[in-house]
Amino acid sequence: MINGFALREMAEDDLEMVLAWRNLEMVRANMYTDHVISLEEHRKWFAHAKQDPKTVYLICERHGIPIGVVNFVEIDRKNNKAYWGFYLGDEEGPRGRGSAMEFLALEYAFDVLNLHKLCAEVFSFNQPVIRLHSKFGFKAEGCFRRHILKNGQYEDIVPIALFREEWKENRDRMKIICFRTRDRS
Repeated sequence: MINGFALREMAEDDLEMVLAWRNLEMVRANMYTDHVISLEEHRKWFAHAKQDPKTVYLICERHGIPIGVVNFVEIDRKNNKAYWGFYLGDEEGPRGRGSAMEFLALEYAFDVLNLHKLCAEVFSFNQPVIRLHSKFGFKAEGCFRRHILKNGQYEDIVPIALFREEWKENRDRMKIICFRTRDRS
């Protein structure tokens, strides 16, 4: 836990809350799957995700109150890489909580999952998230042009990645920026 922020495994009891978040327009607007999801569909997804050794779904909390979701998918143990994503539970909340979630997610990716490389795909129109990831050291690895059909139009996707050694170089600086604290461990 850092400044009251922590990650924990997603549980069955979280499903209705997470579904409400996932169905928010601000979340769906930036997802590949952007239709309103039913509770039945959501329960099936979670049942599958719990059994899949290549996925991890976590709840980010601040002072014990859930504020968002962090996920790792396509975890590849042979090559030590995975894809990840996250979303906040609502638009309200303390400033900087997205950065705190990203910091904790990167700690989890490189220290718990022991990854070599962490990847993500972001819609090119989602510039705030691209800028956020770049502050943490993510680099664009090209562009998937007109890759995803969204709202009747094909959108570009920016694949980004961060390597363990890049994270380790930036970790202490980002901790200070995200939490306004120095590592005392």
